[in-house]
Amino acid sequence: MSETDEVPLAESALEARLADVSTDAAALRVLLPAELQPLISDAVVRSHKLYEEFVDRLVLRVARETGLEAATREPASPAEVVARLGLEARRALAPVDWILRRLAARRTVEESGTARRFRSCGAWPAPDPAPVREEQRRHDPSWLPSYTLAETVAQDYPAFLRGEIAGEEVLFAPRRWRLWVDYFSNANGQYAVSNHVGAVGVGRWLPRAGGVILEIGGGLGSGALAVLERLEAAGRIGDVRAYRFTELVPAFLRRGQQALEGRSRRPGWLRCDPLDMNRPFGDQGVRPGDVSVVYAVNALHVAHDLAFTLGEIRRALVPGGQLIVSECVRPHSGQTIYAEFIFNLMETFRAPRLHPAYRPAGGFLTAGEWRAAIEAAGFADVRFVPDIVRVQERVPDYFAAAIGATRPG
Repeated sequence: MSETDEVPLAESALEARLADVSTDAAALRVLLPAELQPLISDAVVRSHKLYEEFVDRLVLRVARETGLEAATREPASPAEVVARLGLEARRALAPVDWILRRLAARRTVEESGTARRFRSCGAWPAPDPAPVREEQRRHDPSWLPSYTLAETVAQDYPAFLRGEIAGEEVLFAPRRWRLWVDYFSNANGQYAVSNHVGAVGVGRWLPRAGGVILEIGGGLGSGALAVLERLEAAGRIGDVRAYRFTELVPAFLRRGQQALEGRSRRPGWLRCDPLDMNRPFGDQGVRPGDVSVVYAVNALHVAHDLAFTLGEIRRALVPGGQLIVSECVRPHSGQTIYAEFIFNLMETFRAPRLHPAYRPAGGFLTAGEWRAAIEAAGFADVRFVPDIVRVQERVPDYFAAAIGATRPG
């Protein structure tokens, strides 16, 4: 296949991906509740499709540079591909498995047999990601921080798979700080969706009596800002007696505290502390029955032992208290989500403690897995906004949802 042949093929792939924007957007207008309609517009659906195509082109580039094309000329399992290429098995197996499944969805490789073996479907295309980025720039430049982060990670991906650099170094080296400031921001159209969907959940499920909100894994504070703005707009900010913002990474905690203190007119109402969700909360200043709401945005899926962390959350809540999280919800087991391309570099993301019923693999969980995990931890009334199962039946690549549950008592 020549380079000139690849250009029209690449453009036709992009056109095919964008062809169902109107259909998906129309379905979401029917399926999403009124509070989410302004957040997930036709323009956002188009940006979602563009970013998915951009990530897929980066995946192809990484796969070619790493040698996966040659390694799959004969059928091979992910473990066999890792061995054939001499990759560092402990860190490379999960990302390679994910890449092969992503390529299979694109029909670059075919998957066959119960042993999950993959084989190349002829010569691989090499579509250029740059035109997709340029189209995004014209359409909605607010999504570009996500493009910059994915492209930066892709440059170091082959070295990571070979064991030459740790994934945490790729992601969180000091030179990458600005990437995260721009990414974890409500000005980033892609990430803001999760923050605002979570804020809708808090607006719906904050107990009538109000109380103390504890946020876990608050990052740079954008999730908290979205919640406080929504409660203020609803006239309920006075129901929050205190907001306890927690984050484990010191640099993130400092930045989040600055953002929240700059916004709040009541500095005594805000408390910012480190908190490790993988350690007993009581040892870190969160007493049993201390809070009315435990809140998190895209954080609980990186708990090493989800059952342990949910148990600590349950103990921290008053009877009738609410667990409210905003999460990317995997449509079905084994389906890949584009954000995993980046976060598969984190060991905490790709290699948690597994459980056969609700934690069969690392990364994001399905709605059924979330329900099973939360109920197993002793919560009741597990619910989703939007009705994620119903939405995903019509729009299979939709994954933004708030999840709520109640501590009985």
